[in-house]
Amino acid sequence: MSVTVTSSAVPAEFLGLHQYLKGRYADTVVLSFKQIEDLIDGQLPAPAHFEEWWAMPIANGVPSAQSRAWTEAQRTAAPNLTARNVVFERVAE
Repeated sequence: MSVTVTSSAVPAEFLGLHQYLKGRYADTVVLSFKQIEDLIDGQLPAPAHFEEWWAMPIANGVPSAQSRAWTEAQRTAAPNLTARNVVFERVAE
């Protein structure tokens, strides 16, 4: 299922992450939780320490607020909770 989200749909608290990912030319971007927190100018919420938070749950046809930051940048997110980082891969067109 393909979900199209406009950049205006990226919540303000995740806009820094979105802009960073959108501006990267590399197909793979690895960011530590700390780097993500620097980009969002705040702490990741407690649920971010669980894999489900990084999945793209869709409620009523709308992707989760946080997942819009990377899906709108044409990326997937794969967390490594032990290493406290996330691999963002470009989605093949």
